[in-house]
Amino acid sequence: MDITSTTDPISFKDLHGQTECLPCLVDGQGDNFLTVYFESEANRQEYMAIPTEPSTSDLSNASEEWVDEG
Repeated sequence: MDITSTTDPISFKDLHGQTECLPCLVDGQGDNFLTVYFESEANRQEYMAIPTEPSTSDLSNASEEWVDEG
């Protein structure tokens, strides 16, 4: 699944239709990836500097343990 975000996560500016030649970040591999566009390289660098915690969840598991029985 390819997901594309055209809202800069730093400035929150909507970049839809204006993404040509803008910096972006592609995260993922194969058929599953996310593309995030940024208004500027400075915003991209600021986003990349945000610390993240390693994921301990294996979301590739297709069992029913991920089903919300609410």
